[in-house]
Amino acid sequence: MTNLINKEIDTLNMPDDKGFFGEYGGSFVPEQLQRVMDDVTTEYEKAAEDPDFIQQLADLNEHYTGRPSPVFYARNLSREIGGAQIYLKREDLNHTGAHKINHCLGEVLLAKRMGKKKVIAETGAGQHGVALATAAALLGLECDIYMGEIDVMKEAPNVSRMKILGAKVIPVKSGTRTLKDAVDAAFKAYLEDPVTQIYCIGSVVGPHPFPMMVRDFQSVIGVEARRQIVSMTGRLPDNVVACVGGGSNAMGIFSAFIDDKDVNLYGVEPAGMGLESGSHAASLTMGSPGLLHGFKTIMIQDDKGQPLPVYSIASGLDYPGTGPQHCFLHDIKRVEYTTITDREAVEAFYALSRMEGIIPALESSHAVAYAVKLAQSLDKDKTILVNLSGRGDKDIDFVMHNYPLVEYEPEENSQNRYKEFLSHIGGRK
Repeated sequence: MTNLINKEIDTLNMPDDKGFFGEYGGSFVPEQLQRVMDDVTTEYEKAAEDPDFIQQLADLNEHYTGRPSPVFYARNLSREIGGAQIYLKREDLNHTGAHKINHCLGEVLLAKRMGKKKVIAETGAGQHGVALATAAALLGLECDIYMGEIDVMKEAPNVSRMKILGAKVIPVKSGTRTLKDAVDAAFKAYLEDPVTQIYCIGSVVGPHPFPMMVRDFQSVIGVEARRQIVSMTGRLPDNVVACVGGGSNAMGIFSAFIDDKDVNLYGVEPAGMGLESGSHAASLTMGSPGLLHGFKTIMIQDDKGQPLPVYSIASGLDYPGTGPQHCFLHDIKRVEYTTITDREAVEAFYALSRMEGIIPALESSHAVAYAVKLAQSLDKDKTILVNLSGRGDKDIDFVMHNYPLVEYEPEENSQNRYKEFLSHIGGRK
């Protein structure tokens, strides 16, 4: 299926009519909910061909979200690394501070079109929750957000934002009390009343049509970035890098470059405390095929097919599976999926803050960290386009408390003060 919102691009003509990307995706839900999913699919496909719907979304993207978000040349970071030139797609500058607003506006517009009274969702880092609460406030719908109890404590600023915006934040105290359990709780609530409310999934995961629909709404990132980088450099980027949990920001930017075989695509998963430790959320790197939350994915699971607890410093990446299109792109080797540890992400968090005056979200810091590693292995005439998916306001208190700046601060008279911020990334000494 071609992209219905941005017709300029075609992400490998997928998914098929049943929602499969190769062997992944589909819809594995109870019959009652399947009827609802079929209605959502039908209404979305109508909306995506409706000039009024498309124009309304475009107007909100421009005048409310602030699109297009700019592409910024990270000159200082690139100079200190000494390798490839790094460019940042600044989704952190969107209203609400991340890429999540792109699909939330689309989902809430669709909910209104379908006559729904309430939107519900899960959130990990809180960015999806804030964005959905924002869209619901703007368009006049009720909003319930399910959030793991650990993430409620960890991401307190975003919890406050959601409440101020009028959303009801429901802490989830079961299981690991993180993102996977928030998804479980939101699905349960949706099953109780799929008629007056709609579950606005926060990534390219879940049963069909959500992986397709969220990708389509997020593809605006790639459409813009492609034009912008060509305008700035005269050519396509050599490499595109994005963090991957569920994978919405990555799918958004990858979608514009999938057919460009000379553009290398890198998805960066969270290695947490290290792959060997078991405390990570690197599903594509360490997982196997299975069923999760109504779709087939590659996931971290036990020998009975049940999802195992996963971990990342970045709450938005703390999920045991990933989007089905990512799984397909992994299998055909179109995208190289790699990993970054917590420590490396924090190094990048501080480095980008000091070198460019940009405080990135911990999720985005994984992509920045890998770009630093990659740049060191490339010549200066090569380019790397990083999707900076969100800003780090939500993470400041957590990082400063758990990873004190004193551990990273260069010596007062250091001649290599920038490089010291990168000392752990890529093994630099």
